[in-house]
Amino acid sequence: MEMKFVMILILGFGFMFVFTAFQTMCNIEKTILDSIAQEDDSFKGDGYTSLAILYLFFSLSNWLAPSFISFTGPRVAMVVGASTYTLFMITFLFPSTVLLYVASAVLGLGASITWTGQGTYLARCSSSETISRNSGIFWALLQCSMFFGNLFVYYQFQDKTHIDKETRNLVIGVLTIVAILGIVFLAALRFMASNAEQDNELEEQHTGCDQALYALKLAGKLFCTKKMLLLSLAFFYTGLELSFFSGVFGSSIGFTSKIASTPKEIVGLVGICIGVGEVFGGGFFGILASKTTRFGRDPIVIAGYVMHMAAYLMTFLNLPNSAPFTDTTDISYLDPPSASMALVCAFLLGLGDACFNTQVYSMLGGEFVNNPVGAFALFKFTQSVAAAISFFYSSHFGLYIQLAILVITGTIGTVSFVIVEWSFKREHREQEKSMSASLAE
Repeated sequence: MEMKFVMILILGFGFMFVFTAFQTMCNIEKTILDSIAQEDDSFKGDGYTSLAILYLFFSLSNWLAPSFISFTGPRVAMVVGASTYTLFMITFLFPSTVLLYVASAVLGLGASITWTGQGTYLARCSSSETISRNSGIFWALLQCSMFFGNLFVYYQFQDKTHIDKETRNLVIGVLTIVAILGIVFLAALRFMASNAEQDNELEEQHTGCDQALYALKLAGKLFCTKKMLLLSLAFFYTGLELSFFSGVFGSSIGFTSKIASTPKEIVGLVGICIGVGEVFGGGFFGILASKTTRFGRDPIVIAGYVMHMAAYLMTFLNLPNSAPFTDTTDISYLDPPSASMALVCAFLLGLGDACFNTQVYSMLGGEFVNNPVGAFALFKFTQSVAAAISFFYSSHFGLYIQLAILVITGTIGTVSFVIVEWSFKREHREQEKSMSASLAE
């Protein structure tokens, strides 16, 4: 087996274990913190605020991520960044409002170098022929994290209306160990030299602080291009829908009392169904990359858009407007709310997210080969800005306003992505014509 492909698998397993811990915690954070607050009147930590702080620092530090990686390389950056995920998990064993928010900020800093390092390493292990396959396989492995953690949570939260301290500590302890296992995989990655001219120029002609400043300058220059500005609209939507399905959707179901006799246990099943959709989408687009990309990336993104619109409509009909905030007996248009419909929505949210993200990774790794570090940093910057904004307004806006925002931004983001994809298609056709003319001469 080709060594670069082996490294993609190790990368995928490393992220799978780290995010088994983190994504599961995101899914249950609001529920756990509400249980802590019921036991400790002095604890005022809020799950949505914590995640908003995380993504705020994530977005701001993305501008510095290329500079950091220019010093350390993507492997070291991922190991350092993944360690902050573990520290975040540990803080839940010692409930403190200040500690929660400080750990959220530190994790935001670590997440920026983790994801920018991941995108850079993925690009270095790929070519234009393998980037779609590698992106899909990495995404499928990453999203397997939605299974194990959420299945564990489902059994631990079964028949519980309140998550007691013993159950919380067991869940957090196990998730922390899993995150450490992921760091071990990331530390086992081999060095991969850059195959991009721009990166070679960065490494050979710039050193030390000059190298870091040059990396930042390249990222700023790339952000101002027409294609990246258009793509940023699609990136922005992926951040909004990420925060919705990872933090708001599961909590809304857990707070809807009439959806089941013990709605808290359904939160784990929601995470599993999102994971099924993510893994199916990533695996499908990875294994069949040569066939699914034959007609371009735009049909896949449009399919993801349609799935998300269907999920938002069903969520509007199924869950009450007050569901994101706290336990409620309110109903929407269905009485009683349907747990089965909620799980179908979860699957569609996961599959649609896979459609968007695998194609974004494919485009950034395949079309921006001269500056993959800057491209992935800008993607994560825009995505995390959107996620931070979403988590801030999730504490104030009802479910219906949040769904309306997702519909509008999803439509704009999809159109923007398609325009950029068509632009790249035209460029490739012109290059092929030019090459054919040169060979004919």
